[in-house]
Amino acid sequence: MKSRNLLLSLCGLLLCLPLGAQNADQDNLPSAPSATQAAPPAPKPVPAAPPSAPAAQTEKPASTPVADPDTKPAPKAAEPAPSQDDDAISTIRSRVNEVNVVFTVTDKHGHYVKDMKKDDFKIIDDNRPAEEIRSFRSEADLPLEAGLLIDASNSIRDRFKFEQEAAVEFLNQTIRRKYDEAFVIGFDVTPEVTQDFTDDTERLSNGVRSLRPGGGTALYDALYFACRDKLMKSEHKGPVRKAVILLSDGDDNQSHVTREEAIEMAERAEVVVYTISTNLTGSSGHGDKILERIASATGGRAYVPFQLTEVANAFASIQEELRSQYAVSYKPADFRLDGRYRSIEILAQNQKGLHVRSRRGYYAPNQ
Repeated sequence: MKSRNLLLSLCGLLLCLPLGAQNADQDNLPSAPSATQAAPPAPKPVPAAPPSAPAAQTEKPASTPVADPDTKPAPKAAEPAPSQDDDAISTIRSRVNEVNVVFTVTDKHGHYVKDMKKDDFKIIDDNRPAEEIRSFRSEADLPLEAGLLIDASNSIRDRFKFEQEAAVEFLNQTIRRKYDEAFVIGFDVTPEVTQDFTDDTERLSNGVRSLRPGGGTALYDALYFACRDKLMKSEHKGPVRKAVILLSDGDDNQSHVTREEAIEMAERAEVVVYTISTNLTGSSGHGDKILERIASATGGRAYVPFQLTEVANAFASIQEELRSQYAVSYKPADFRLDGRYRSIEILAQNQKGLHVRSRRGYYAPNQ
């Protein structure tokens, strides 16, 4: 009996050994990313801070749910994941001490001046002259990445179809096959991508015509989303111009982010915002002033049509400006990796009565 019990004990021990060895091997395996961080809270429509961008991206991202601002991704074991600040200033990380600015020049009559040279400008960065201008060129043919944001709330229902057709005409006249790309977002209480990045104007037109008005207005959320999730994360091989054309009455009653947070995201993504008011009152109301603030801060221009037919004229004017720009790359003086906002001012020299319009500043990278 004792021999039989001893034999059974030895067999039980042998059966247990593989399980223990398997558990030991599992303990030595690296944990999955989801196992190293707490489960995120329920997502909100639009966060107050940008999420991290992927380490590599082979195609333009489609519209995705927006993560909660309090959730931060855990770093990888072998290589740290990019931080939120890395994502926000990715457009100037390749050369952290070089700033790129696209701007326009007009004379006292508002006509575009297209024949100026590098020595005709002086750049002031953070109240000090730039240390060095590294490149300067006229960018009439620089590839364009544009987002068309159309207010589809109830407040513009009576004039929606005409504005759709004006937007379609703008896309047909502006986007060039195999050179430019655009996307379409309609928004009421939430932004909806009806056509992602493409150079196909027919698909873009269908994206515009598929919009239907209804609901409240979350203008700031839509702008924030377009800049952060679309234009900031887009992949391109060389320099491009990034622009948003925003068609709205300017009245926001549903956004989770503020106007200034939306402007800040546009500045971080280096996006110029052009606004077209749909109020058609002939005078600047509260909504028009909001649109003017957004356009002015980002280096764009605000249009306030007096009648419905002038909406098409506003689109035509934006198209002309997009083909009448300059691009400059410069090295700031006393540049520091401190994440601080730095102002930009470009002054025209040697000629009087010229007006230069550009974005007002940028955020330096963090160390």
